[in-house]
Amino acid sequence: MNEAEEIREFLQSDLALACPTDASMEDLIEVLADRINRLIHADFDQLIRLLYRIDVNENKLKSLLKNEASHDSGRLIATLIIERQLQKIKTREENKPTKNQTGDDKW
Repeated sequence: MNEAEEIREFLQSDLALACPTDASMEDLIEVLADRINRLIHADFDQLIRLLYRIDVNENKLKSLLKNEASHDSGRLIATLIIERQLQKIKTREENKPTKNQTGDDKW
């Protein structure tokens, strides 16, 4: 599975967002940015809980929103969420057990 497919799966399963099967990473950012913008205006507490659950770096978020105040906040936050998910994917791949590990070496 490539990164866009994994992100699409995350958006569909964890956030209940409908994403086209052939969506590009840019398309996925747009879908997520739309949801984020709706949360900003309608349910800010839910947005905060979502960011906490996904483990978006609070300092990085505050800095980005301050330094890029003229840009769409939903898109900025969506980009951070996707970056965080990509970090998680990379970490899982790096820590995946190899086929030649013995039972004692596996977790």
